[in-house]
Amino acid sequence: MQASFDDLSTPLAQVTFVVVDLETTGGSPATDAITEVGAVKLRGGECLGTFATLVNPGVAIPPSITYLTGITEWMVAPAPPIEGVLAALLEFIGDAVVVGHNVGFDVRFLDAACAATGRPRLANRIVDTCALARRLVREEVPDCKLGTLAAHLRLDHTPCHRALDDALATGDLLHAMLERAAGLGVLGLDDLLALPTVRGHAQAGKLALTARLPRSPGVYLFRNAAGRVIYVGKAVDLRRRVRSYFTGGGDDRRKASAMLRELAAIEHQVCANDLEARVREIRLIHALAPRYNAEAKHWKRYVYVKLTLAERYPRLAVVRTTPDDGGLYLGPVGSARAARVVVEAVESVLPLRRCATRVPRGGPTRGWPCTPAQLGVAACPCSGGAPAYDATVAAALEALRHQPRRLLDPLEARMHALAEGERFEEAATARDRAAALSRVLTRQARLHALRAAGRLVVTVAGEGGAVIDAGRLVTAWGPEGASPAGPPAPAAVAPSRPTDPIGRDEVDEMACVARWLDGHAGQLRLIDAGHGWAWPAWRADPPTRRPRSSPFA
Repeated sequence: MQASFDDLSTPLAQVTFVVVDLETTGGSPATDAITEVGAVKLRGGECLGTFATLVNPGVAIPPSITYLTGITEWMVAPAPPIEGVLAALLEFIGDAVVVGHNVGFDVRFLDAACAATGRPRLANRIVDTCALARRLVREEVPDCKLGTLAAHLRLDHTPCHRALDDALATGDLLHAMLERAAGLGVLGLDDLLALPTVRGHAQAGKLALTARLPRSPGVYLFRNAAGRVIYVGKAVDLRRRVRSYFTGGGDDRRKASAMLRELAAIEHQVCANDLEARVREIRLIHALAPRYNAEAKHWKRYVYVKLTLAERYPRLAVVRTTPDDGGLYLGPVGSARAARVVVEAVESVLPLRRCATRVPRGGPTRGWPCTPAQLGVAACPCSGGAPAYDATVAAALEALRHQPRRLLDPLEARMHALAEGERFEEAATARDRAAALSRVLTRQARLHALRAAGRLVVTVAGEGGAVIDAGRLVTAWGPEGASPAGPPAPAAVAPSRPTDPIGRDEVDEMACVARWLDGHAGQLRLIDAGHGWAWPAWRADPPTRRPRSSPFA
């Protein structure tokens, strides 16, 4: 029986281990058979029981094996076959962690025996003392053979190629390795299972910095020798997440290696639930700008798509600021490049003017149309060629605010028309524009709806709940009560009206809150909503079908 996720965090003193050793007629489970089984059950440093029996292999024992183990055909002739031993052995093992020296060899023979008798393969967690020794004492010994390690560590039992004696010696070795591993902060079963994978990690010595991390939700801060925070992360299990950087389960290897070289101290903040951890991470990244967090720089580069309603002839523009000038702002968008794709999506459907020429109230400033107007893709009011421009602007406002399908449907139709004409690159461009516009409009509508709701009090069964005000987290609590770290640090954001543009410094948190609400929609209980709350009835889904025959889809 395989250990559950919670079982993996069990303290090692409470874990039941069964050390298994087999003697066989050779090295291949396909052609050789088991001649002896030995097993020792251990917990908390004590022996709880042993299991030992000879096994009739049903085949001849080679002389070289008899010379090595001392087991003869005469000895195993009256012994039961493996079919008569296996049930008792599996019952003895139960759901314990299986341990062995080069344990893969023993497990392969047990799996073959299980398959031959119609049983499933072993699903137990497995610990290899040979792999642990390579990680912890390889530099002290010429090799990691069981006999060599027993002599070097002066184990109580001496291996002699008999199953029970070797299992007892392996149990002694396991206890010696656990004592060594404790210096690296290996205190739980998950730590032990991951330890062999860090044997080649240049910064493995810093594992001890993780020893005091709890197994709970929160955020962690990596500091360098100067005390500066170089990275902030979140986790549902702080200990497991931070230790994963040393076992290959962390972020990008190149970035993680450089970061761990600088690492000198680890701080953490325990959070009530996953939402609080996510929000704390965002706020700390914005406040501290850690060098190894890409988000520390990206959020300051967010831009907006603006419909310049204060102008006589409004147009679309990519801007960085949102003055209170009556314009319609979409975003923020992650980059100027992404914002330009959104602009192109709208302009490919509606003939908004594309030139930035200022048109005075007195009328046109030139007598010829601009280039986009000459190509027939835009109006040109600066030359007097836009008699119905107000209707175009009204259509743009209605589509951007309430009816996104008025933009997305023409883009989808254009995509399929281009694909039918085998103009696949242009079809892919239309698809990408529709997808970018859909993402921006959908998020815009949802975040504005969340902010307009005012104060929300929500709970989730088994996880706690949160108080959210205008899309920002006020406080959170878990199943057992309030956050041990207290309320999250208040965000330095000026109060805003529901219709105001969403600020660059608040959009990440609001999107995080919206994703959390979405992710728990099935378990969410709404306790209070200041102004009522509902996601928009429409969703600006992009085209779901690929352009027919398109190699770019």
